[in-house]
Amino acid sequence: MCGIAGLIHRGKSSDVGSELTAMLQSLKHRGPDSTGFALYGEPRAGEYILRFKVAEQEDMRHGFQIHDQVKERRAEVDRRLDEMGARKVREDDATEYAYRYLISFDGDMKKLADYVEDVEGAEILSIGNALELVKDLGDATAVSDQYGLNTFQGTHAIGHTRMATESDVDIRSAHPYWAYPFNDIAVVHNGQLTNYWGFRRQLEGRGHRFMSNCDSELIAVYIADRMNVGDDLEVAMNRSVDELDGVFTYVVATADKLGMAKDVMAAKPMVLYESDDFVALASEEVAIRSVFPHEIDTYDPYEGEVMVWQS
Repeated sequence: MCGIAGLIHRGKSSDVGSELTAMLQSLKHRGPDSTGFALYGEPRAGEYILRFKVAEQEDMRHGFQIHDQVKERRAEVDRRLDEMGARKVREDDATEYAYRYLISFDGDMKKLADYVEDVEGAEILSIGNALELVKDLGDATAVSDQYGLNTFQGTHAIGHTRMATESDVDIRSAHPYWAYPFNDIAVVHNGQLTNYWGFRRQLEGRGHRFMSNCDSELIAVYIADRMNVGDDLEVAMNRSVDELDGVFTYVVATADKLGMAKDVMAAKPMVLYESDDFVALASEEVAIRSVFPHEIDTYDPYEGEVMVWQS
């Protein structure tokens, strides 16, 4: 079933961490297994936020051996960053197994990302000038508290509450998905793509990597691939409605935009609220009312509709 949500403030920063936490918590009934956030702050010229993990949450219950392995893996990630010329400006321990680095780097980002992910157990969740992607097991309040997201200031954000149906309950299978190795592109999605494997093979043939078997990750990589060859976000999204088969509603974010697309059958729900300076959208109206409890007018997008908003 799953729940998706997004919001964007036009022309200003706001408390998007606490706002998205409230929206996702209200959708807990749609997906109690894991929660994910893609949060967008002020872009940093020449600097990137690297979010990565070196183990799963459940791994940490397996005694001292895994704790030693986690320390060794993190040390190896640090060594490889240094070897590639990435300078750590700041580092924060989000959890025992997940970390946040601010790095300065002017080299080949794909080579850097590939080299880091070659460390056993390491997975990059996101690299971005503006994007920070956080996902873990538990509901929105638990994940937000664990990672200190309630104080996050930014312009826009998207998120997901997951009910595991076809894959494991772990961080790797949680959403959102970052479009590796492209800066600042993330997607949340409700639905199912029927031409997933064919499109995945095409994108892998173009050099893209996949960390999961989740069709939401394919949408992220598809959008990034189209933008990499010259499409703007809205053009790429309209093309996706024509080329991706199945029933789906997805929300995509870039460094300065938020977009929404529904397939031509419009089988998956989406509710929108829009004012001159703020847009909120979610699988259910209750999520929007968690941010705007007063009387507001909402509406449902049409079948096959694509909409994009600028921060």
